[in-house]
Amino acid sequence: MIGVGTTPVTVRAAAKVNLHLGVGAPREDGFHPLTTVYQAVGLCDDVTAHPADDLTLTLTTTDWIDAGAVPVDGDNLVHRAAVLLGRHHGRELTGRVEVEKAIPVAGGLAGGSADGAAALVALDRLHDLRTTDDALLAIAAELGSDVPFALVGGTALGTGRGELVEPVSDVGTWWWVIVPSRQGLSTPEVYRHFDRLRPDAPETPPGADVLLGALRTGQPVSLARALHNDLQEPAVDLRPELGLLIDRGESEGALRGIVSGSGPTVVFLCESADHARDLAGALMRTGQEVVLVANGAVAGAHLVPSHV
Repeated sequence: MIGVGTTPVTVRAAAKVNLHLGVGAPREDGFHPLTTVYQAVGLCDDVTAHPADDLTLTLTTTDWIDAGAVPVDGDNLVHRAAVLLGRHHGRELTGRVEVEKAIPVAGGLAGGSADGAAALVALDRLHDLRTTDDALLAIAAELGSDVPFALVGGTALGTGRGELVEPVSDVGTWWWVIVPSRQGLSTPEVYRHFDRLRPDAPETPPGADVLLGALRTGQPVSLARALHNDLQEPAVDLRPELGLLIDRGESEGALRGIVSGSGPTVVFLCESADHARDLAGALMRTGQEVVLVANGAVAGAHLVPSHV
């Protein structure tokens, strides 16, 4: 019998879109309080942990993702996940970790957070650590605001700085057209620009009751009307072409276009899979280089057959 920790473990984690992103004035610790509704969509990275004597990270990407923009050293969330998980168990974790990226880098889709969440699960299984769900969520929150949701997946309400997640009722199947940008956009810079544009932002971020109600209807038109992102204004102000892209997609028939998170990825809500494919084709005919179609909500970080 093959022993524990001798075969690779592959975990898949999904990109997220923020259906609602309400931002408050920065707290004393510098973080902005958030009320957000996350949805995991079917654009995923795979993280495979192989047995090894030390900890290394390798990366493969699609041809439209800039691999050079992803650190493969201690700054990568995968490496940090290994350190924090090992610290929790009082040991140093090893493994040759391969990341197959399909989620855009610095795109507002939490691709790095997805990788960190997947690494936690993969290394936990590789080393048979049997970490509790609560402990994994706590480690994920230490890694970053979006990492706990990447573990949970589905559709969830996020509060605090986004790290406190609670699944919510979502009866729909939602179809998205996702348009990434080759040039990333710095999340800290978008938040700084939000502060410049909104010096009077309230301490308490706008609530998500309207959005949560729309999810319960299962109707794309209702959800389209409820989509909200306080970071869209600063993102578009920094990158005006994003506003033009939203206008173009809506003129081609999207129910609604919105910047995903801090951008620069733009997502368009559609009525159905066929509608999404039609819109994707229309946007490509206008010269858009990369246009993706994904559905939501999908599962959080989960095991898949290993790449052997």
